[in-house]
Amino acid sequence: MLLHSVIDGPDDAPTLVLGGSLGSTLDMWDLQIPALAGPLRVVRYDHRGHGGSPTVPGPYTLDDLGGDVVALLDHLGLGRVHVGGLSLGGMVSMWLAINAPDRVDRMAVLCTSAKLGPASMWEERAATVRAHGTSAIAPTIVGRWFTPALAATRPDLIAEYEGMLKGIDAEGYALCCAAIAAMDLLDELPTVGVPTLVIAGADDPATPPPHGQAIADRIPGARLQVVDGAAHFANVEQPDAVNALLLAHFCGTGEPA
Repeated sequence: MLLHSVIDGPDDAPTLVLGGSLGSTLDMWDLQIPALAGPLRVVRYDHRGHGGSPTVPGPYTLDDLGGDVVALLDHLGLGRVHVGGLSLGGMVSMWLAINAPDRVDRMAVLCTSAKLGPASMWEERAATVRAHGTSAIAPTIVGRWFTPALAATRPDLIAEYEGMLKGIDAEGYALCCAAIAAMDLLDELPTVGVPTLVIAGADDPATPPPHGQAIADRIPGARLQVVDGAAHFANVEQPDAVNALLLAHFCGTGEPA
């Protein structure tokens, strides 16, 4: 199986591979492309069961999702790359740094967790989606992606992201829920040997800053940066701050003010 991907930026620039959240498509990175695609060659991908990537029979594990990215790198002829991801994409990035360290140069993980239980929560969400579709959960889930302040002033953005989630295949979403339910990377994080930036949204109800702190505490030399005025989709709500952090980490542009 080959993941759907889009590439922006010059062929001779260092490559950054970006994975998104459960329930999103690669379009969630649109606000990063103007800043990053130039200094970097940016490869965005859809997880299996999301966007343009097929839903293949389950069950899914994080090994499967990570293996999909390795296969994509092989297909594109890419050796060692920078990796980054938000939420589920961050989990996949950590899996790559643990299990395919020869493919990872530097890593940034955003608004994510190395263990996000309880499993029963994911099982219940998967059952709801299988029974009623992703439309049944869209208002609640997107309500966690953005702060109430943004929701009050940008109903158009909320509608756009609810539409994105409603467009995700129900079975693909449910199978990825199971992969998250079974995930526990905490004990393996100390083996990560690449420079790592952890970004957390100060107002993220899904993966609050302590989840980012737990990652940063376990990866040698990792740094946690908390972004104010951001919930789960910090890259969308505070794109300038996040873009500056990513450029500083991946391109050595110095610490952002």
